[in-house]
Amino acid sequence: MAKKKSTGASQHRRPKGKRLGVKVASGQKVKSGMILVRQRGSGITAGKGVKLGRDFTLFSVADGVVKFGKKLGKKMVSVVK
Repeated sequence: MAKKKSTGASQHRRPKGKRLGVKVASGQKVKSGMILVRQRGSGITAGKGVKLGRDFTLFSVADGVVKFGKKLGKKMVSVVK
């Protein structure tokens, strides 16, 4: 009988995904407080009607329609009426 556990596939599990990414599409209607993007780091910046959470989550602070674009070469998301 083995005295040491095997180091096979059963020991090395992959961690669960963190469900990051864009949660709403451009042109979609959103309400205040809805999450628009979950991200690690500030790859996409906040425009008008959008705030940045402490974990870099972008969320809406106004009711309106989502608009993705670029400003000074950076990706940006806004909520317009």
